[in-house]
Amino acid sequence: MELAFERRGTGAPLILIHGIGHHWQGWLPVIDRLAVARTVIAIDLPGFGASPGLPEGIPYTAESLADAVESFCALLGVREPHVAGNSLGGYIALELASRGVVRTATALSPAGFWTRSELVYCQAVLRALRASARSMSVETLVKTAESRYLRAVSAGVLVAHPSRLDPAALVAATRALGEAAGFDETLESFGGLMPPAPPKSPITIAWGEHDRLLLRRQAVRAARWSGQRVKLLKGCGHLPMSDDPELVTRVVLGG
Repeated sequence: MELAFERRGTGAPLILIHGIGHHWQGWLPVIDRLAVARTVIAIDLPGFGASPGLPEGIPYTAESLADAVESFCALLGVREPHVAGNSLGGYIALELASRGVVRTATALSPAGFWTRSELVYCQAVLRALRASARSMSVETLVKTAESRYLRAVSAGVLVAHPSRLDPAALVAATRALGEAAGFDETLESFGGLMPPAPPKSPITIAWGEHDRLLLRRQAVRAARWSGQRVKLLKGCGHLPMSDDPELVTRVVLGG
């Protein structure tokens, strides 16, 4: 399947997968750092960012999105890449590892390790963020992003350090959230999401110390599922790429 993507660097291929409602630009704080050692290919999932939606009749689920990523890699001629994902993208990375089609997988605060109440909370927060993104005019959005206080209010649930967010990047990410055609169906599918089958490829799981969307205690369940310790990303929230690019780069390349 054809997807919008950004390619940089040289070396072994590394596919970067964003979370629900986001776009490939969410990886911008770390792309050039990663590109020193990898051929980085940051993608927009189907129905998100600039990518077309899934073909008619194919439902939006984590598994169907993983199918699309696997198909995209085959289209590019990329075999057994490294893969790293955040949130929904983290789940997809683990799903690809369970299929044994990637060399390694790194998952940053992956979805799917919640309790029922934690899932309901996550869906409610994401619906509220989506509604806010769709209701704001461009002028209001720009004013919000440029205000230190309003930026903290609007992005505080996703990042630990809203002051480190580039205002233009926040505007672009909010617009991507509001315009994502695949958002609603994908979010609804979370109700049936279970952890993937045991991985056939080496994996690394890391969790933001201050993750306010997928709460840090979910890392304990991820550790039980994987049979290994989950790395703690100190000082980071749900989107650690923005909070500490150097730390995320070390974790991804180390994985």
